[in-house]
Amino acid sequence: MTAAQRNGLEQAALRLADDFQTGNLAAIKAQTLSSVAAKFSGIADSIQAIQPFLRHATLTADSLYLLTATDLTAAQEAQFFCGVPGSPLIVTLTIPSLPPGQYALAIVHATGVEHPQQVSVILSEESAGGGWKLAGFFSRPMTLGGHDGVWFWQQARTWAQKKQNWNAWFYYQTAQYLLNPVDFLSSPNLQKLRREAEGVEPGGLPGAQPMPLNGDRQSFEVTSLHTGELAGQLDLVVNFEGAPEKDPVAARAEVTAVMRALLHQHPELASAFHGLWVYATPPGGQPPFALELPMSQIQDSISPAAQPNTTNPRKQTG
Repeated sequence: MTAAQRNGLEQAALRLADDFQTGNLAAIKAQTLSSVAAKFSGIADSIQAIQPFLRHATLTADSLYLLTATDLTAAQEAQFFCGVPGSPLIVTLTIPSLPPGQYALAIVHATGVEHPQQVSVILSEESAGGGWKLAGFFSRPMTLGGHDGVWFWQQARTWAQKKQNWNAWFYYQTAQYLLNPVDFLSSPNLQKLRREAEGVEPGGLPGAQPMPLNGDRQSFEVTSLHTGELAGQLDLVVNFEGAPEKDPVAARAEVTAVMRALLHQHPELASAFHGLWVYATPPGGQPPFALELPMSQIQDSISPAAQPNTTNPRKQTG
């Protein structure tokens, strides 16, 4: 990449980031590739969701990659190997269903705010010399619970040394989520992180099949587990198949039973997370019942009169 190419990419990325920051959807759409602008609602929703976190941030374009795919004959998976001359570090980008063309990936950091963010954009030259247009938008936080990905990686190793593999696994997953700005990027460091995580992966995690969880008088089917942030604290977010047609009191009793069962089965979790955020999803498209409680309340006798927190957490989705 020449200095002129780099400067052009940086200016295009920061110009878009400025519009992300102000929520100027009309300006963003005008700078979007025509085929993408025709289906703009998804990008618009994502920008509106992240805009409050960008509003007062300092924006810097910290990583730029120029991706030449003009030799493709049709839309297909394209793999790019990007490096710096004289450095052994190679970043691999694997993008599915990519049409022929000239592309770039720009990673913009929004810092100096309580919840720093990383915004990644794929840019495309709509026509030769026509300037860069937005072709893809991705965003992730840079921290969860007040800590960055490197901290979570270090803590995961500490949990692994203590043979607390459940804690180590979820901290490794959080580190991967925070340190990898987009799912299609790989590097030697990220591969090392992934290998370490695989070494502590507990058996029986929910995936293609739900995870059975046995309570005092009933069993539950947990469909997903991941970390999330609520009010600056790190929670473990649990989704399970709730029973149908329960009133709020009965639904709350069911959710707290899941919390107690999970801590009874894996007591180490109490030392790694502020609390549990549990979603009971009934069958038939009924709305879920959600409840968040700190570990101390779950471990104690939970009073039916206790008031649940009903504010949605900032969830990890990776």
